Amino acid sequence: MKKTFAFLFASLFALSLMAENDEPQNVTNPSGETTETSEFSPNETPGSGFLTSLVNNSLESAMVNTPAPDGKPQYSRKLTDYASAPKFGGYFIGKYAYSDKDGAHGGDGFSQRFIRVYVDGTILGDFKYRIQAQVNNSSFHMKDYFVEWAHWKELAVKVGQYKRAFLFENPYNPWDVGTGDYSQIARSISGIGDSDKGVANGGRDQGIQLQGDLFPSKKDGHRLLHYQLQVMNGQGINTADANGHKDFIGTLQVQPVKDLFIGVFGWTGDYVKDGVAIDRNRWAASVKYEHNDWSVRAEYAHAQGLLANYTGEGKSDGWYATVGVPCTPWLKVYGKYDAYRSAKTWDSLKTIYTIAPNFQLHKNLLFQVQYNHVHDRNLQHKDYNELWGELYVRF
Repeated sequence: MKKTFAFLFASLFALSLMAENDEPQNVTNPSGETTETSEFSPNETPGSGFLTSLVNNSLESAMVNTPAPDGKPQYSRKLTDYASAPKFGGYFIGKYAYSDKDGAHGGDGFSQRFIRVYVDGTILGDFKYRIQAQVNNSSFHMKDYFVEWAHWKELAVKVGQYKRAFLFENPYNPWDVGTGDYSQIARSISGIGDSDKGVANGGRDQGIQLQGDLFPSKKDGHRLLHYQLQVMNGQGINTADANGHKDFIGTLQVQPVKDLFIGVFGWTGDYVKDGVAIDRNRWAASVKYEHNDWSVRAEYAHAQGLLANYTGEGKSDGWYATVGVPCTPWLKVYGKYDAYRSAKTWDSLKTIYTIAPNFQLHKNLLFQVQYNHVHDRNLQHKDYNELWGELYVRF
């Protein structure tokens, strides 16, 4: 499998070097459109809120950029003004959870899901950066920190800590998932729910990534192929490598028509726990469609080797399907079918049926109500119900 990744790496790198487009871009996305770094979209952090908008507008007004000769920045070790104003943002999510599951004592009640603050921007037109930190009650930790050179749509190079290129749902920020939590395969197989040093890693790791969008459509210009290739430590968030081996993660995604993506994902590596390295091999097949505020996602993932909770070796798999239906400008209703087999047997199946109305009354204010019916064959009393309420506020 590592040889396959190496072959893909070399082939896509060669294709990228052959690209003719050399115009600087701020950020590239799979549809080939240029976006602002902090745009509110599935693959980015939410934009500025009430307070941070004031800070950002003041910074933009205060900064006076020196025009670059011929419109191109001059690379130099001396200080220059050729950089965007940093954009600050932040948001918090509060939650209420009720459950009639045996032993749950009615659920968690009121809780703080998390508070996040972030800053991003560009330097010299081609380099974008982001720093994002999170607070969970008494725990403060870094989520993202990276620099990405994005001169071409066909080839961008990112170094730092960021999301793994595994599953469509993994890079979505919580505002755009549509439900109060990620799917079971995103939490277990892509690692959103994994805990490293007591901190949920959110599907992140440290390493280097190549990504790009190739072959523009002659009809409307959208890019037909998107790729990402990552070499990561394999130990998760804010953690150095524990051995000489790296994780290789990658995806190829085709976009036959605009906003319809069909993707395959692969991941091979290992994880060191208590001095023992356990193999980790995973793959997934996915489809998604995001258009005119409609959302459709369906993914299947398979894992062999290290289990999500680091308890040993085995197999697991799962699948989900999500549909988001816009009803009014402020109401969007999501339905989700979510299944996961922790031992890849029908006896280990856990299925969650979800309905989740989203009430977005303002770009900075979102209310979410969610009902889950859970059927878990791992339990003696297999069926139970959950009711969640979540409040999202950007500040």
